Amino acid sequence: MTSGEPLLQTTDVGLYCSAGDFHVDPWRPVPRAIVTHAHADHACWGCGRYLTSFEGRTVLRARVGEAAEIQTLPYGESQDINGVRVSLHPAGHILGSSQVRVEYRGEVWVVSGDYKTEPDLTCAPFEPVRGHTFISESTFGLPIYRWQPQSEVFDEILGWWRSNQEAGKASLVMAYALGKSQRVLAGLAAKGELPGPIYTHGAVEVITRAYREAGVDLPPTTYAGQAEKKTDWSRALIIAPPSVQGTPWLRKFGPISTGFASGWMRIRGPRRRKAVDRGFVLSDHVDWPSLLAAIDATGAERVLLTHGYTSIVARWLQERGRDAGVIATRYTGERDDASEPEAPAPPASADGPTLAFQDEPEAQVSTDEATA
Repeated sequence: MTSGEPLLQTTDVGLYCSAGDFHVDPWRPVPRAIVTHAHADHACWGCGRYLTSFEGRTVLRARVGEAAEIQTLPYGESQDINGVRVSLHPAGHILGSSQVRVEYRGEVWVVSGDYKTEPDLTCAPFEPVRGHTFISESTFGLPIYRWQPQSEVFDEILGWWRSNQEAGKASLVMAYALGKSQRVLAGLAAKGELPGPIYTHGAVEVITRAYREAGVDLPPTTYAGQAEKKTDWSRALIIAPPSVQGTPWLRKFGPISTGFASGWMRIRGPRRRKAVDRGFVLSDHVDWPSLLAAIDATGAERVLLTHGYTSIVARWLQERGRDAGVIATRYTGERDDASEPEAPAPPASADGPTLAFQDEPEAQVSTDEATA
């Protein structure tokens, strides 16, 4: 690292720290990657070595494969990498999600990855980390994005599920396979006795197993591909990735009502484009007031925005006297299309057969699809 060179800088493969010779959330394979979380736009397959939080080990393994070399670091503990002090701190986005604190010669940069400040039963809560420069997402960086209490959203899903049962329809909630689906499962179970069984798409079931392996308490689920032929789907809640919409996979369930869980359901346009029966406003990213509060809590002298409404947030901060700017990355945050994280290959289970995807949409999740 030369004099005047920033501690972290963007390259054609990702955020790079030359002093420590490592990348943070690279979008192409690199020798050493520090990964904030396992979504596909932050966890690149094929890196030489990975460093992630201890809590995130199982989902990153599901994402990058059994052969990958993954090192873990407990939250709050630091590791010296070529003279650079690195520590990981909870981001509250999904299981194992971290903010990366990088310190060198008294200068501290913090990379947020994706984050939310609302409590989540499936992951450690967000913790503000102070530093000189804060690299933040801004997926929902507009004043219109303000989330209602998540307890109300889970009540809405339960009420819709019961109404569909009375109408003789199966209930399908589309949610991203990694993170959002498990949050929905945990949030519904916390409400008490569920009105019926829960079935999952294979991509959701793979990650749900990884969550359980990490010790996250989730209600029982059944992989839909292994359901009995005489299953009464009208009693069931089915959780599947957005990519199933409009595919033949849905026919097996008979009469069905569809819902979508996403922060984009906050505004009318995406709700119409989805063509779903119900939209549930549930995001794993900060809303507008939480974004601003999180930035303030860092005490950062400079704020750099990576994805989302970057220029709008930067200008808002600049107008209030903050040193703010935008850096170009390939992170995408929560997309308002049918994209979602790449599905890992289904693992063999010690207590059952390998999950099969024969009855699910072809190429159910493409390699360039984004994250929640």
